[in-house]
Amino acid sequence: MATEQKMQSATMRKVVVTGGGGFIGRALVQALVGRGVEVRVIGRTPYPDLAAQGVRCIRGDIRERSTFEDALRGCDTVFHTAAKAGIWGPRQEYFAINHIGTVHVIAACRAQGVPRLVYTSTPSVAFDRDNLDGVDESAPYAKRPLCAYAAAKILAEQAVLAANESELRTIALRPHLVWGPGDHHLIPRLLERGRAGQLKIVGTGDNRVDIAFIDNVVHAHLLAAENLGTTGSGAGQAFFIGQEEPVALWQWINGLFVRLDIPPVTRRVPLAVAYGAGMMLEGIHGALKITSEPRMTRFLACQLAKSHWFSHRKAEQLLGYRPLVTTDEGIERLVNWLRKGDDRPA
Repeated sequence: MATEQKMQSATMRKVVVTGGGGFIGRALVQALVGRGVEVRVIGRTPYPDLAAQGVRCIRGDIRERSTFEDALRGCDTVFHTAAKAGIWGPRQEYFAINHIGTVHVIAACRAQGVPRLVYTSTPSVAFDRDNLDGVDESAPYAKRPLCAYAAAKILAEQAVLAANESELRTIALRPHLVWGPGDHHLIPRLLERGRAGQLKIVGTGDNRVDIAFIDNVVHAHLLAAENLGTTGSGAGQAFFIGQEEPVALWQWINGLFVRLDIPPVTRRVPLAVAYGAGMMLEGIHGALKITSEPRMTRFLACQLAKSHWFSHRKAEQLLGYRPLVTTDEGIERLVNWLRKGDDRPA
């Protein structure tokens, strides 16, 4: 570990993290600060706790080119984690933030001579409604993405990889279902619905999925930056990131629920029914301009019923990636954090 930190510090001295107040971004900032790296964060809100640690916080919107006029000056690496997440919301916002915002980041890197860009993508770019069982990065992009988030991230990832050149090396990482202490979105909302009895097993219930503990995701980002600053063997490529093995989704959820005294999910609904309900609710919310997320969408129905897990061999071979935290150890850390009561959904 000491050798790894030394190598990363040598290749990274001044770093920009977009979306540094988010789940992945904040954890990445903490890791970089701990390694003595000078960090700047770009976000739409102030982060007093990060500023207190010596992080320079720059307020700005990545949809605006002016945000990047001086923010990247003198930096050697940009970690672009900022994104509009979720599966429901104005389509134009997803494309403006996730796609156009990424284009602005790329342009700023080129204009200010930043040599390395690590982009936080998502496996959703390859999810096209069918099972994905152990596929690698040769799997094509989805031709029929079921939500604006995935559609915009496809365009953004393509832009990042196409931008790779000798003056600007780029990598796209695809961590799946990121979880762990500090998560105020995925796990808390899952628990909220579980406590309310609003969850049903969609489909057969035997689907397997990749998950990625937050420390492992941060580790992958640091390895990617190191690769770009040394051999560059991963430049211009995407990498799936996850745990040592996929989990049986509903078994994993119920195991977590039992640890937290939440009744396990036993009720079931066929995928066709959930998909149809999602289509209907999307139509209603769209027609009535309801901004809140529907209880079910077509994308969510497929994600809950289908398998989506991936080969990590490429990340292992080119980046040297292996999970630092096992799934079992991650669960222990997550449960301990949740029991402290700091898991309110954002």
